[in-house]
Amino acid sequence: MTASPNVPLQSMGATISSIARQAWPVLVGQWASIAFGVIDTAMTGHASPADLAAMSLSASIYITVFVGLMGVLHALIPILAQHYGAQRHHEVGRLWGQGVWLALGLSVVGGAVMQFPDTWLSMSGNVDPEVRQRMASYLEALTLALPAMLVFRTIYALGTAVSRPRVVMMINLAAVLLKAFFSWMFIYGRLGLPAMGAVGAGLSTALVSWIYMAVGLWFISHDKGFARFRLRLGWPQWQPLKELLRLGLPMGGSYLVEVMAFTFMALLVAREGTYVLGGHQIMSNLAALCYMMPMSIGVASAAITAQSVGAADMPQARRTGWAGLALGLMGALLTSAIVLAGRPLIIAAYTSDAQVALAAGSLVAMMPLFHLWDATQCINAYLLRAYKIAVMPLMIQTLALAGVGLLGGWWFGFGPGLGGLDKAIAILMPGAHTGVGSLWLMAMAGLGLSGLLLHGWYWRTLRRLHAD
Repeated sequence: MTASPNVPLQSMGATISSIARQAWPVLVGQWASIAFGVIDTAMTGHASPADLAAMSLSASIYITVFVGLMGVLHALIPILAQHYGAQRHHEVGRLWGQGVWLALGLSVVGGAVMQFPDTWLSMSGNVDPEVRQRMASYLEALTLALPAMLVFRTIYALGTAVSRPRVVMMINLAAVLLKAFFSWMFIYGRLGLPAMGAVGAGLSTALVSWIYMAVGLWFISHDKGFARFRLRLGWPQWQPLKELLRLGLPMGGSYLVEVMAFTFMALLVAREGTYVLGGHQIMSNLAALCYMMPMSIGVASAAITAQSVGAADMPQARRTGWAGLALGLMGALLTSAIVLAGRPLIIAAYTSDAQVALAAGSLVAMMPLFHLWDATQCINAYLLRAYKIAVMPLMIQTLALAGVGLLGGWWFGFGPGLGGLDKAIAILMPGAHTGVGSLWLMAMAGLGLSGLLLHGWYWRTLRRLHAD
């Protein structure tokens, strides 16, 4: 398949510029979204170690559920983008409505899963009863947030697919201000309210989620730029839902494998005590914050690539992919440099507890290497999804992240190979405990393997689909 001779191929510089223009609002919006977790981690970290531990464990469970379901809904991005590239605007509006129905159905499933925290805690050893009790209450509050957050993800997918990501960015930025205010009020008990600690963090998330979902729906219903799509809910229809699920389930599986590896890491690290768990939570939160850079570039590259595929402009689709990979590498190097230079200030912003800070500092030392591999596997996975390829990425990530990363981390950190990585930990993460150090080291190895295999499969896809 080749482009029409009347459609000129963009230069590499122009393609990178096009990706950057779409990526930066996605990045700011994603940073705003992840700021919810940053705010809660920082505020509960200054409340008490027990609140930080409860928030760490329960947030890991919630994020596992939410990200897996979100991944299913993100099938809307390549599907809508291909319709948009082919100028099938009414199909964009119809399929978006089916995505809303899917979001509501998934929220019921996710809410039910979060009602059994003890099942998740079965591998965490003897968790402090106070921490356990606060966890259950936090998860109940987040269950209320789930439907609104998932419906908002359909708005995010729509804006990204049609190259209008600034809508979501502006809503997310406003939501951060509300989140900071309500978290301050509920966590510390301001303006006459009782101090609720980690539970207050969950309540603030639920309240803000419903507010920004309502604002998002109002905006896309009244903005002229979305009028051409004739956005409509309609009745649930099996065929479009089946199309979404066919691509969305393996996509959600990939998202789930990625996040579950980190969830089970937190549950295992809980065996090493509250302070080590707090340090691990800071490292996890920072890793997620850094991940937003390659994720935004991957999302923008995939959306523009899918638009080109829909328009049958395959050479431009290929050039967009390579431009996205180049831009992603540059972004990862910049992010790594910032983390290295600002490590003491970053940790101080998260916690005022000296023992938690010490645990976090040893882990953050390896963040640059970890992030480079994370960026590589992230962008390649998104580019494959632009071509509606999701099953092979799921298989690769399951092998690399769950098999090599998580299972390998358990083996050397808590299992028969206990202590086998101590020398490597002493070099890369001086002062880190054996368990948490082994988990992070093997997680990095898993990301490296995933990145190499995904890039190989992407290269194979280009040779197969873009043969001259």
